[in-house]
Amino acid sequence: MWKAVANALLRAKVPGGRACCLPPAQKGRSLLAGSTHHCWRGTALGLCTSRPLSMSPGIQKVEALDMGHFVRVEWEDGSESRYPCVWLRDNCQCPHCFLRSAGARRLVFEDLDVNIVVKEVALADRKKISITWPDEHASEYEAEWLKKRCFSEEARAEMREDLFLPERQYWGSDLQLPKIPFEEIMYNDESAYKWLRTLKKVGIVLLTGAAARQGELVKLGHRIGFLRLTFYGPTWQVQDKADANNVAYTTGKLCFHTDYPVLQHPPGVQFLHCIKQTAVGGESEVVDGFHVSNKLKEQNPQAYQILSSTAVDYTDIGVDYCDFAVQCKQRIIDVDSRGQAVRINYNNATRDTVFDIPAEKVRPFYAALKEFNDLLNSTEHKFTYKLKPGDVVTFDNWRVLHGRQSYQSGSEVTRHLEGAYADWDVVMSRLRLLRKKVPNRD
Repeated sequence: MWKAVANALLRAKVPGGRACCLPPAQKGRSLLAGSTHHCWRGTALGLCTSRPLSMSPGIQKVEALDMGHFVRVEWEDGSESRYPCVWLRDNCQCPHCFLRSAGARRLVFEDLDVNIVVKEVALADRKKISITWPDEHASEYEAEWLKKRCFSEEARAEMREDLFLPERQYWGSDLQLPKIPFEEIMYNDESAYKWLRTLKKVGIVLLTGAAARQGELVKLGHRIGFLRLTFYGPTWQVQDKADANNVAYTTGKLCFHTDYPVLQHPPGVQFLHCIKQTAVGGESEVVDGFHVSNKLKEQNPQAYQILSSTAVDYTDIGVDYCDFAVQCKQRIIDVDSRGQAVRINYNNATRDTVFDIPAEKVRPFYAALKEFNDLLNSTEHKFTYKLKPGDVVTFDNWRVLHGRQSYQSGSEVTRHLEGAYADWDVVMSRLRLLRKKVPNRD
């Protein structure tokens, strides 16, 4: 995993037309000239101002600042960047400090002086700077490598976009369900990239034309890397079963839910392949949980706060791939440091009778959950469709809640879906690799 991340960092692209620079007025004198300038005081660490970003940046000048604790790079395009020396030493690219074949750091943290300063800094050529450290260790840094890792907020935002593709397209009942032929994504990299990029952005994509038999999801797993194994097996069969060990294995209505909130790390992506479909009923329903969470936050911030802070108990006990007894606590709306929803953990069927909160907080929680549930089920937000044999619906299990309308049971199986999971780590890995191979992407 670390190799993939390191390689992605080394090869990540920062789009043109953006810059990581500092106001030219805040300059020091070269350390090689025998002095430094304390212009760093009173400024935000690593901040840069906007200037055009050259795709092949050249360096005009390099110098040390703040008694050697920072290095300032002046670029040929007029922009400037500042780099903390502890970070530069930690990321020395020499063979002693960095294992290039693995894309991994060899320098052990115990050997890093967090108060380190440069002894000498020089411009080796327009495309590289060299630093000599107090212990005489020498480091070199390529200009392109440095500029991509500028500490400005703008440059960091561009790197986040390049590495994690956080863009989202919200939707409600007006969803235009994206569709791509199954065979295309299996054998064409451009189509596979389009599939995974849309899955990340919209949260759901329908693959059409797969064979109406078991095993197609195993092929899909090989296309991205591998599937996620759970207590229900590497794949599982959704059909009416006697003594069902899961409510999905009945003919009844399934309310909106995400799968497996009982796991500490729920599967990120779900695949459902329609092998046989009932003539009447069995329609699938989906809703954009992030979109609905935003609506809840707007109309009832207190309800949003309750659902994003209350740990709910989940349980799942039974026998399938093996016997299991799983317990977990999850917040129904997981949020990031900015309070934005990053994962929905909601499955009413496996919500435990145990509820580990003070009694006086129970009713407010139920009121908040009721409001959220009502929003999920509103005609404004939910989208209904019916799978045909050969359809494979792929969706973000952290974002998209899914359900099913009831259907009639018969003397034989009338509806059969095969299901499987994949982790977002695996999906994003394949997406990044495809992104490098596909021209004219996005």
